[in-house]
Amino acid sequence: MKRLLSAIVFPAILSLGVLQVSDAEDAGSSGSGAAKNPAVAGRLADDAIPKTDAEWKRRLTPEQFEVARKKGTERAFTGKYWNTKTSGTYRCICCGEPLFASGEKFDSGCGWPSFFAPIDGVKGKTIAEHEDRSHFMLRTEVTCRRCGAHLGHVFDDGPPPTGLRYCINSASITLDPDEKDGK
Repeated sequence: MKRLLSAIVFPAILSLGVLQVSDAEDAGSSGSGAAKNPAVAGRLADDAIPKTDAEWKRRLTPEQFEVARKKGTERAFTGKYWNTKTSGTYRCICCGEPLFASGEKFDSGCGWPSFFAPIDGVKGKTIAEHEDRSHFMLRTEVTCRRCGAHLGHVFDDGPPPTGLRYCINSASITLDPDEKDGK
């Protein structure tokens, strides 16, 4: 019930506009962040993952840094991937770790990319869960287990087979399209 209430109240609060990712600085686009962020090209070696905010700021766009490193949230219906139908693998914008497959993506109507499971299953090793009591709510935050990037939240109002909805910020992920999509 707490997750369901959060699923209704949280998007209403965020529709007031916390962050808006601009087209020029979108996660994984050809903007300045993509040119200087090696995670867009693939999974980084462990020793190549930044350790300080200054290092992260040099690699990420301001929106990516605010969302992924400072637990921000992009405004609903503004992110690059909320409505994409392209098949492929969604990776962490910070370290390149594969996180979600397009086969688990569904249209939840919430304005953020939604998945019913991570790429390695609900209790896998790619996603970590944390209690989040911000914004006067109790929610479950999800982060990249490898680098700690804030991805979004998970709610228990998703479709079968898991009944979960991983509500993920586009600014925290990048998409590797499948070759069959011609990209």
